[in-house]
Amino acid sequence: MMKLVYQGKTKDVYALEDGNYLLKFKDDVTGENGVFDPGANTIGLTMEGAGRAGLHLTKFFFEKLNAQGIPTHYIDADLENVTLTVKKATMFGKGLEVICRYRAVGSFMRRYGEYAKEGQPLDAFVEVTLKDDDRNDPPITEDALDMLGILSREEYQVLKDLTKKIGSIVKDELAKKGMDLYDIKFEFGRVGADNHIALIDEISGGNMRAYKNNRRVEPLELEKIMIEPE
Repeated sequence: MMKLVYQGKTKDVYALEDGNYLLKFKDDVTGENGVFDPGANTIGLTMEGAGRAGLHLTKFFFEKLNAQGIPTHYIDADLENVTLTVKKATMFGKGLEVICRYRAVGSFMRRYGEYAKEGQPLDAFVEVTLKDDDRNDPPITEDALDMLGILSREEYQVLKDLTKKIGSIVKDELAKKGMDLYDIKFEFGRVGADNHIALIDEISGGNMRAYKNNRRVEPLELEKIMIEPE
């Protein structure tokens, strides 16, 4: 038996009898006006096979992270049923998104375009935003997170360090296939009896911008390049 607890934009969440959770991936991806955008708050389009592709890549990266001792909520993946079994996690506040940026694109350019040039290199710039559709996911600083009781300064440092470490692993894996990672979005939560900070949600083409030969690699293509044998 499992109970539906949340219907999200790109996946549904079910509670299992053993206390773990099941994430059911959908073929919907975020974007605007039919154009894919990992930073968008709305569903922009439906891409057949996007859910399975996202799950396949998530399985690939989470198993790699777990093998390296990096804390995640991952337990198992079922590619046939397009589901991910995960440990229970508690969100920070109503949810945070953490972006690691290696190039100035997307919302970074919309905010800092007066000073930045499109595509200029960034040194693993970590940015935290609140999951708040009504306020367009506003960026928030370490000071504000601490003062509002969402995240302590110590937890923020753990979050930042994990983001850079995981981002670097993903970037290196993409580079092996000739791709350049421009930015990637993560989610974290508190997991286990000790409430340690762990990576949650997914790592898929829908959460990152990657380029190959100066051309944007779409989510389904990214999964094929990363997973399928050469």
